[in-house]
This record gives sequence, structure tokens and C-alpha cells, in this order.
Amino acid sequence: MTTTTVSTAVEISTESLTLEKIVAVARHREPVRLSPDEAFRRHLERGPEAIQRLLDRGELIYGVNTGFGGNVKFIIPDAELQHHQENLLDFLSCGVGDPLPEEVVRAAMVLRANALARGYSGVRPVLIERLLDLLNHGITPIVPRYGSVGASGDLCPSAYIARALLGRGKVRYRGQTVDAGSALAAETIEPIRLHAKEGLALLNGTTTMTGMAAMVVWDAEYLLRIGLAAVALAVEALRSSPDYFHPLIHMVKHHPGQLRAAEMLHSMLMGSKLAVPLDEIRGRVSHENLHPQGVVVAHESIQSPYSLRCAPQGLGPMLETLEQVRLTVEREANSVNDNPLIDPEQERVFHTGNFYGGHIARAMDGLKLDLVNLANWTHSLMALLMDERFSAGLPASLSPHPGVYQGFKGMQIVHSSLITALRQMAGASLIHTLPTEQFNQDVVSLGTHASLTAMEMLRLLRSSLAITLLSLAQAIDLRGGGELLGVGTRPIYHGIREASPFLDADRSLETDIERVSAALEEHKLPVLR
Repeated sequence: MTTTTVSTAVEISTESLTLEKIVAVARHREPVRLSPDEAFRRHLERGPEAIQRLLDRGELIYGVNTGFGGNVKFIIPDAELQHHQENLLDFLSCGVGDPLPEEVVRAAMVLRANALARGYSGVRPVLIERLLDLLNHGITPIVPRYGSVGASGDLCPSAYIARALLGRGKVRYRGQTVDAGSALAAETIEPIRLHAKEGLALLNGTTTMTGMAAMVVWDAEYLLRIGLAAVALAVEALRSSPDYFHPLIHMVKHHPGQLRAAEMLHSMLMGSKLAVPLDEIRGRVSHENLHPQGVVVAHESIQSPYSLRCAPQGLGPMLETLEQVRLTVEREANSVNDNPLIDPEQERVFHTGNFYGGHIARAMDGLKLDLVNLANWTHSLMALLMDERFSAGLPASLSPHPGVYQGFKGMQIVHSSLITALRQMAGASLIHTLPTEQFNQDVVSLGTHASLTAMEMLRLLRSSLAITLLSLAQAIDLRGGGELLGVGTRPIYHGIREASPFLDADRSLETDIERVSAALEEHKLPVLR
């Protein structure tokens, strides 16, 4: 059976996959196919042909006719070569924990197909097509969350994906958990038998950590824009000034992320009737309270706290981080990342370490710092909104009836709990290397841990942003309503209000948080790019 030939399908070819295409296949289930180009197909076919000629000459190829990892000194007889590849899937199917999200597994599958299609892994085109068959027919292997150290690639999670090609293990199919063999039979897909090198080629690689990282980057880009929208709403809710985002301020600082963040904030606040120009604030400052030595105590400050005034300087760097991390993820997604590599033209075998996940580990560890910095920023916004000493006239805890009703007091406590958890999760994974596997893997990347932690952080960050946005919508209503907002903040406000009404009297808000979090997960709240 071959994959779909729909003309609009994402194509696996010599061209690079972009983050957008990965998300299209993984999350939106766009069809995907292997390029029918004859020259491309012939290049793929040369790899397994070269391996067979090398074996016929009696050459040793790691993992093909030798043992794996620390067992490399054991030579495998020819009669056991197929069993050797398929047995690899069995002894590595020992992961633990809740299953990875289906979209992460699908991302890993399309990236594995893409890596093998570079033509340096020595696998038959039909193996790649079988991976695409699973994607196109909605058959998603169930992959436990824990088990990879990201050194010889994602061995354990990749084993769960690969064994489904043989009709083994469990998969998600049509909303149910079923045996892989049953799902394949329902779609008339023939289970495959592995040839020399193919089991190792399916497992050795960084595609699980990279697939997860791709989804993390995609969602983090959106949540940063939501975070900047929260800042803009806070400027309005707290009657602060849009002048902090004047282009001149940020042009003389030079950093491109800061400039873009300021431009976004400035654009969102255009037309706002709640944000106050600094000249107006200065004009309102009272000089009535004369102290000894002529010192005057003003009723109003001409400068806002840093969480409002310094948002471009504090959150702008994350725009630059995301740009670099996206580049790293796309490079890894289009890399050949297994071992050994086969040069089919020269019939040479390169024993190497491209399966090492250091690039993804470093990128995800760095991004985790930005995620928690964004979370910290929202915590400061919440603190200003909730405390009547700093909220420019808003009632305590945003309650219309303070004392009788507690307003958002409980929400702030939960918010602080989430931020604490995010801070604890932001620690680097890369530095916690441990030797394993008979000291063959004596330094490991833990790239999958880095991606997994970043993914879990996004879930908590969505909830914390949902609480922040709900609080801001409450504050805006206490100021007079959403029609006073700027052109970029007004759609955000209305999106929140579709999910949650104004809090006039205390009620359970857990469902409101879930609704707004779900809107964030689905990228439904409109934000400027």
C-alpha cells in the first residue's frame, strides 16, 4: 500500500520541512506523501543496495551485523540479521508514564520519515511510505512519556513508534486504543518486515525530542504574543501610558526583539481611551502636599512600574530566542540523525554521533528560561491589579463589592502556585547527564527531557495566562468596558468575555480558566503577529 497522492499533501523530498509543515501534519492532520520523483527514489534505493554489497564483502557495520551499544564486540551471524533488527524494538519497549500527546508522536513520525528520506540511512523507500501510511490513516502509536536520555537518539519512544509498523503494540485509531495489527488490517496496510539496518535507522535519531520541540516552539510563539497582549491590557486597566513604547526609545537600544515587542504594544494600544499619554499624567500631578524643605509629595507618579514600562526590554529578548530556537529545530528536523550513516555513492559506512540531542537540549533549556520569565511578568501584573495601593483606583482583589465578596483573591493564590511550579521546572536538563548503557553512552544529552519539560511548562503557562487575562477583563469592565480599549486589545477582551462573564458576585472560576486555557491551546484568541 502507498501513501496518498493528494496534490495538496505535504511532501517528503529533498526540500526542507518548515515548522509550519510539521504542525500541519502533526496537529492538523494534513496528508503527507513521499515524493514520486524518479531520481529521488533511485537515490533512496541505492542505500540498502550498498549495505547488502558491504555485507556480501564481509564488512562489519555497527548495529547491522554487530551487537548494539556496549555489545558492539559481538558479531551477529547472517541468519539472525532480520531478527536482530526486529528484536531491537522489543527490548527497548520498556517506557513508563502517561502517553505523549498524539500530535507529538505524529510530529516524531513525520520527522523520522524526513530524516530517512535524506538517503543516508540505508532503508528502503517502502519503510518510509509505511510511516506515512500510519499518519495518513490516523494510526498513532501509543508512546510512554519517559525512557529516552537523548543520546543514541530517542531509542525507547522510537521503538514504540517503529513496532507499530510491524503490527505490534497499541495505537490510537478512530478515537480508540486498539492493537496495531487490528488498525493496520482495518486500513489494509500490510505489516512490514525489517531488513538490515532498518530497525536501527528507525530508532537511532532525535525525532521524538525534535517533534516535541517543534510543537513547543509553535505554541510558545503564540503565548508570547498573548503575554504582550496581557501587558497592553494591563496598561489600559491600570491607566498607564502607551508612551513607553514610543519608537525612539527602542531604536536607540538597538535590540531587534525589543523593537518588535514595542511595535506590537504600540499597535495594540492605538485608539485606546484608557491608556493615558504621559503629558496628561504630568498635568494631573498635584503639588498640594508641601513637606519641610520644599519637598512635594505628588498624588500620582509620572512613571509606571517596570512590568508596564519595561515590557519591550524584558520580553523582547524572547522574540529573539524564539527566532533562534525555531532555526535550530528546523535544522534538526531536516538533518540525518542516525548511526551509522551510509554513503551510497562511495559505499562507505560512517560510524558517528548525529543521534546526539545536544542542539535540541540546549535550545529547549534556553527557551525554558524565557517561558518562566514571561510567567514572572504576568505575576507582577497580577500583583498590581489585585492591590488597591497600586491599581490606580481599582477595588481590592477586583471585587465590585470588597469585603462582602472576595473577587479574584483565590485566582491570585492559584496564579502564584503556578508560577512557583514553572520556576521549579525551568532548570536545565542538559547538565544532568549520567553515564548509562555499559558506559557506551557515557555522556547523554537529555534533549527529550528538555523538550518534555518545556511542553509541560507550556501547559502551566497557558493556565497562568488564562488567569491573568480573566483578571484583566474584570479590571477593564470595572473601568467602563471593552469599547474603551485599543484596536489590538479589544478582540482579546471580547474573546475572554465569550468564555467568561463579568464577576459581580463570587463563584467558582475553574471552568472559566479551563475555557480560556482551551482557547489559548487552540490559538483562538486573536493576537497581532
